[in-house]
Amino acid sequence: MTTLLALDTATEACSVALLHDGKVTSHHEVIPRQHAQKLLPMIKQILAESGVALSDLDAIAFGRGPGAFTGVRIAIGVVQGLAFALERPVLPVSNLAALAQRALRERGTQHVAAAIDARMDEVYWGCYQANEGEMRLLGREAVLPPERVALPEAGGDWFGAGTGWGYAPRLAAQVSDSDASLLPTALDILSLAGYAWARGEAIAADQAQPVYLRDNVATPKAPR
Repeated sequence: MTTLLALDTATEACSVALLHDGKVTSHHEVIPRQHAQKLLPMIKQILAESGVALSDLDAIAFGRGPGAFTGVRIAIGVVQGLAFALERPVLPVSNLAALAQRALRERGTQHVAAAIDARMDEVYWGCYQANEGEMRLLGREAVLPPERVALPEAGGDWFGAGTGWGYAPRLAAQVSDSDASLLPTALDILSLAGYAWARGEAIAADQAQPVYLRDNVATPKAPR
């Protein structure tokens, strides 16, 4: 029986989720700027409540971005530390995909335009379509000004999910409904990781990389 741990700190939320013996448990808190202090205790708590040891884990999934630079780095640092110590593989999951998966889980929406506020007057953007319970990316993820986003030509009603929909009056995409309060959760990262695990897509811990979409994030300035 597969045992997977998932965690996410890419946005204002800090969350963990666990699959063990076919049962899923999760903890989710919106605690801006407290991720570094809260994440490890949350992991310890969920494992203790489920009677699972770290050594029981088959793999660790995490939100690999896009999202807040610091938050994504916290997740990768913790995941790599645990995975190296346990000699376990990891499963990177897009935070935009997790948003879409949450909309599917909570609302049954089959087409989701996921948007996360990227600051600097831009949004992280990705469009997803449900395929046998899994949200799949249509096209590519990008970071764009609100006026430049676009929906794929896939049919059906579109739902907008994520903080990027706070720019709704400016977003160049028409959806049937939207919810700008939705944040990615480890529960949905766990769900997507389960599909990836079944397909054999786990990777070694040292291959885990953040996805910022902005090429210039944290890049030192060239000397003048």
